[in-house]
Amino acid sequence: MSKQPPNVIVIMADQQKATSSHLWGNTFCETPALAALAEDGVLFDCAITPHPLCGPARQSLWTSQFPHSHGGRRNQTLMSPDNVHAFQIWKEAGFHNGLIGKNHCFETDQDLALFDTWCEVGHGGITEPSTKGMEWFRPRAGIDAAHAARKNMIPQSPRFSYATNDLPLEDSGTGLVAGQTVRFLEQHRDDPFALWVSFPDPHEPWVCPQSYADMFSADRIDVPPWRRDEFDDPATVPERNRVLNQILGFAEDAPEDVFGVQGVYYGMIKYLDDGLTQITAALDRLGLRENTIVVYCSDHGDFMGEHGMQCKGGVFYDCLTRVPLVVSWPGQITGGVREDSPVNLIDIVPTLLRLQGLDVPRSMHGAPLPSATDAPSRQVTFSEYGAGGPAFTMADLEQMEQPYGRRALMKSLQWREAEGRRKMARTREWKYVHDPMGDLDELYDLKSDPWELMNVAHLVEHTEVIAEMRLHLADWSINTEDAHAVPMP
Repeated sequence: MSKQPPNVIVIMADQQKATSSHLWGNTFCETPALAALAEDGVLFDCAITPHPLCGPARQSLWTSQFPHSHGGRRNQTLMSPDNVHAFQIWKEAGFHNGLIGKNHCFETDQDLALFDTWCEVGHGGITEPSTKGMEWFRPRAGIDAAHAARKNMIPQSPRFSYATNDLPLEDSGTGLVAGQTVRFLEQHRDDPFALWVSFPDPHEPWVCPQSYADMFSADRIDVPPWRRDEFDDPATVPERNRVLNQILGFAEDAPEDVFGVQGVYYGMIKYLDDGLTQITAALDRLGLRENTIVVYCSDHGDFMGEHGMQCKGGVFYDCLTRVPLVVSWPGQITGGVREDSPVNLIDIVPTLLRLQGLDVPRSMHGAPLPSATDAPSRQVTFSEYGAGGPAFTMADLEQMEQPYGRRALMKSLQWREAEGRRKMARTREWKYVHDPMGDLDELYDLKSDPWELMNVAHLVEHTEVIAEMRLHLADWSINTEDAHAVPMP
């Protein structure tokens, strides 16, 4: 290792499930740029988000803490000024800190001051004030025009809307973020830097260039298996899951629209992969690749067909909790390795600090990743959702106007984000979900039922498995629980 610690780039997609890529089993959406990155590093087969919601997951990554410890358990509660996070450490170590893309994490003046370069763009376009340290490389009028479709979409159903455009690729979210990142690298090739490249895609609103949507016609898409009666039995399916299915389930939608929204989602994935190509090509061209650790991940996933739904909610199926994760550093990390340990996004920062030779603060709950470091393999990892609020029940949903869909989703959003205190333990073979506030537990045999279509928590033959998973949750709680209050404005 050189005397100067290596640079860091964390490339984060928003709402990209692991199985959106052929690297994690997708049969029709290939991501060659991500595959090339994995050939120069470690691909994690079972990477789990600490919370399947944007704000809490992002705070967890940078603090290396679970939401119940850092305090940001809802999308409305961003990074506390009391938290220790990676950009503080990198600033003290003399790095040029940068953010290009979506934030939804940092908001205090003291945190924003840690960034030397700041170019923020979200799902609806540029966020003001949008730049610090460098200006956008594209004219503002073009950027605004490319994002206009996201603000004025005509719904195809009560549950979703999707659209395409034919505007310049460089002006839309993914193209803009990728192009801005290339220019950052050109300007700071001689500076030690820590850069967060935060793509807003493929989070809704689902819009992509027409050329990318055209790659995924209905005859190309393999819809994940699901059962129409999956949510019918209140004795085996938690109420929260049944409520979400009533809101998001697309069983009654026209097939052409179901395939249409999925085609746009996967078009956004391909668009992302081409953006990654631009970034890695710039690293190679500028001679930065050997001295830059690159991480690719997503904050959480999306249904997009699993369980007959699209979008997301406070449940723990793998399509929402299992995310892509690749760590690459040619010459220092052995390439072409596939690691099957259950790992977590909170492990990213301790891994980077270990590889950089920087101290890991004691406040961090994550651990260096196996295969990317000399750390041992793992047995289990965890996720959570909720802030202890009252349950949002089927009776509450029935008070809302029908058809439910997007309208009910947004009207109930803050209630559902705060409800309960659900906790998940995930091993290679099993997933267990417990809600101490009273909803049904879930247990899935991931070997025989990888699509999680049958909750088997009620079966007596799994008593020992549940006991073991509860011990995992107990150990996790003891090791990580904190006294943070949860703001509830």
